Amino acid sequence: MAKAVGDIVVDIERCKGCEICLEACPQDVITMSKKVNSKGYRYATVADEGCTGCANCAIVCPDGVITVYRVKKAG
Repeated sequence: MAKAVGDIVVDIERCKGCEICLEACPQDVITMSKKVNSKGYRYATVADEGCTGCANCAIVCPDGVITVYRVKKAG
């Protein structure tokens, strides 16, 4: 059976660091960066592999700054 593997891309300059995506991620792969963007906000980033591409983070993001990519891998 094919397994879904995902990844997210965060527009770091538009992210306000609200952390809603952290709570929405069932795989707990999203963390807040230790760095800040040009507006002084810590932004969301992917901590490690394990993203399934469920898109929960993108759905709940109030500013629409998360893009989700998902591919199916055999095996």
